[in-house]
Amino acid sequence: MNHSKNKKILELNKVEIWDGNTSNAQALRQAGVDVMSAYPITPSTATVEGYAKLHADGYIDGEIMIVESEHAAMSGCVGASAAGARTATATASQGLALMIEVLYQAAGMRTPVVLCLVNRALAAPLNVNGDHSDMYLTSQSGWISLGSCNPEEAYDMTLCAFKIGEHKDVRLPVISNQDGFMSSHTAQNVRPLSDEVVADFIGEFVEVNSLLNFDHPVTHGVQTESDWHMEHKAKQNDAMMNSPKVIKEVFAEYEKLSGRKYNLVEEYKIDDADIVIACMGTTYETAQIAVDKLRIQGTKVGLILPRVFRPFPLDEMAAKLQNCKAVVCLDRSSPGGHTGLLFNDISAALINTDARPLMSDVIYGLGGRDITVADICDIYRDANDEVKAGKLNGGILRWATVRGPELKYYGTGV
Repeated sequence: MNHSKNKKILELNKVEIWDGNTSNAQALRQAGVDVMSAYPITPSTATVEGYAKLHADGYIDGEIMIVESEHAAMSGCVGASAAGARTATATASQGLALMIEVLYQAAGMRTPVVLCLVNRALAAPLNVNGDHSDMYLTSQSGWISLGSCNPEEAYDMTLCAFKIGEHKDVRLPVISNQDGFMSSHTAQNVRPLSDEVVADFIGEFVEVNSLLNFDHPVTHGVQTESDWHMEHKAKQNDAMMNSPKVIKEVFAEYEKLSGRKYNLVEEYKIDDADIVIACMGTTYETAQIAVDKLRIQGTKVGLILPRVFRPFPLDEMAAKLQNCKAVVCLDRSSPGGHTGLLFNDISAALINTDARPLMSDVIYGLGGRDITVADICDIYRDANDEVKAGKLNGGILRWATVRGPELKYYGTGV
């Protein structure tokens, strides 16, 4: 058992009432983080505040660096990780946008930093509420990206993030995503593991190519031009593409400890579903209520969620959607002149298969706009009408719950 990173052991109840930020802070405490480098920003502030209070109260024996910006926060993490420390931070929105340059550095330097990303809208206009702009912004940064639907899952994914990223066959940074306010500031039952169990699960940090190992000097952050740059990126990408094997192993081990099962792709009542909605985050739980309601009325609907956003589980997603007649992708981010990222990923999963469901994309929930059970039922009913008609009604891309005239785009296949 490894308690070397904790001054005192915090006795937890079998069931705690935590919001998503508290879940993050407790997971970081239990993980034995050596260095937290952070610049707090709403709605992730309470992750750093909570961790700092645990540190002040004597439950953490690591270092906290409160720096001058989010760019500096991730720079501190990269430097500490390269020096041989287990590192983590938290951010959101404009802070992430300022930090994004260094995210690419962290991935390219193979530093297994953990980022608790509390997803919030990106300005302008300025908005502190949650959507998935953050998650989508990081999609090509080279980080493994895990999703959660509630505070307990945020706790679980943050713990798993350390074990995944630090695995010898991965050595990549990992994002633990949750929805701003809808998860981060919503208190729910969380069943934590004990400090001893977590310490054994994650284990000691294993240094790889540490800057402070003077017996084996190394250089980090080197410059490579056309002669070697592509080989470096190929190795990095190969580690990312092969990481699902490790992710599944970690999820299976975690299930034995917690009783909670996680998969690359989660599903709800899709076996005989004619219409499947694909979504991420807290919407998944709201949509389950809509599925149950419509099934009572005789409509065969189901639900699917990529637990692992990056690397996107293309094969698993394709296998689960072979028999449905329509797939509606819910994208909680403004697409900026094209279809949403979840729609693009799932369309790519199906394009070379025999499955030919009607594919549509719904933009919803921007800036924290509520999506209700009734809204989701309406989306299912519209898709059911399209299945009966054998074609889409007006456009591939639509906006839901927005004031003003109906917005539909891309008439191809309509």
